[in-house]
Amino acid sequence: MRNYIQKYWRTSLLVFALWTGLGLLYVLQAHIYDISRGNPFNWFQNFTYRMTNYWTWAALTPLIYWLTKKFTLEQPQRFRNIFIHIGFSLLLAPLHRVAALLFNFTVFDFFGQLQQPVLAMMSVARMGIITGSLDSLVMYWTVLVIIFSLDAYRKYQQHKLISAQLETQLAQAQLQALKMQLHPHFLFNTLHAISSLMDEDKKTARSMLVRLSELLRATLENVGVQEVSLKQELDILNRYLAIEQIRFQDRLKIDYDIAPETLSARVPNLLLQPLVENAIRHGIAPQSTAGVIAIQARRNNGTLQLTVVDDGIGNIAGNIREGVGLTNTRSRLERLYGNAQSVQIHSPQNGGWRVDIEFPFSAGENQDA
Repeated sequence: MRNYIQKYWRTSLLVFALWTGLGLLYVLQAHIYDISRGNPFNWFQNFTYRMTNYWTWAALTPLIYWLTKKFTLEQPQRFRNIFIHIGFSLLLAPLHRVAALLFNFTVFDFFGQLQQPVLAMMSVARMGIITGSLDSLVMYWTVLVIIFSLDAYRKYQQHKLISAQLETQLAQAQLQALKMQLHPHFLFNTLHAISSLMDEDKKTARSMLVRLSELLRATLENVGVQEVSLKQELDILNRYLAIEQIRFQDRLKIDYDIAPETLSARVPNLLLQPLVENAIRHGIAPQSTAGVIAIQARRNNGTLQLTVVDDGIGNIAGNIREGVGLTNTRSRLERLYGNAQSVQIHSPQNGGWRVDIEFPFSAGENQDA
C-alpha cells in the first residue's frame, strides 16, 4: 500500500510538472511575440491565463487516463470505444474551458485585476468557451493519443521482456533436457551397457550408439524453436525411450494412447521428455519388476490434455517434491499460456505417478522463439 501511494504521488507530480513546463513554454512564447511587436507584456496576466489552462488539464489527466483504460482501442470493441471517446471529448472540451475561465477570473478578482464590467467579462467568457473549446478538443485527443501510445509502448516492452524470458527458459529447458539425457548416471549406464555388449552383441551395441547420436542430433536441431508439433515431440521422445528400453529390456514397456487429431497440435519443445525421464528414474528404475509408462493425448473443448502415468513404486515418502524438470515445465507453461494452463501431479494409492497437463489447443506450423 505504501509503495502504491508513493507511486501515485510520483506520477501526479510528474504530470503536474509536465503540464507546468508546457504552460511556461507558452508564456515565454507569448512574451517573445509581444516583444517582437512592441506590445506591453503583462507577466501576471499571461502567466495566470496560461497556467490555469494547463493546470486544469493536469487535473483532468487522471480522468482521461481512466477513460483510456476503461475504453481501450483493442478488439473486439474498438469502434464502439472510439465513438465513446468522441462523446467524452465533446463533453470535456467545453467543461475544461468553463473550469479554466472560472479559475482564471477567480484569480484575477482575488488580486483586483478585473478592469472590465461584469457583462463584458461574461461576453469574453462566452467567446472564450466557444473558441477555446476547439483547442480543448484538440488537446483532449492529443493527450488521449499520447496515453495510448505510452500504453502501447509499455505493452511492447512487456512483450519483449516475456519473449526474452521465454527464450531464456527454452534454453534452460534444452540444457536441462541435455543434462537429463546426459546425466552422469544415465550416460554411465548407457556406455557401460554398450561396452558390455561389444563382446556379446556388437549389433545391439552399435544400435545403442546410433540411437544415442540420433537423440543428441534431434535435440540440437530444434535449438531456438519455441513450439513444435506433438508429432515432432513424440519423435524426440521415441529416440530417448529407444535407448532406455535397450537398457531396461523387458522391464520397461511404453503404452501410447494418442488421439490422431492431436498430432498437429503445437506443444512446448522438450515438454514430454523430462516427465518421462522422471517416471523412469523415480517409478520404474527402483523396482525389480516390469513397469509400464502410459502417454496419453486428448483434445477436449479447445484444450490439449497430455498425461504421463507410470505404475512404479509411487509416493513412498508421503510427499510430492517437484524437481528441476517439473518446475521448469510448470514455469514455461505459465509463461506461454498464463492462467489457461494447468499441471496436476498425483500419486495414486495403488502406486505410480501421474502428471496431467492441459493448455489451449493450437494447430499450425512451428513457431520460432
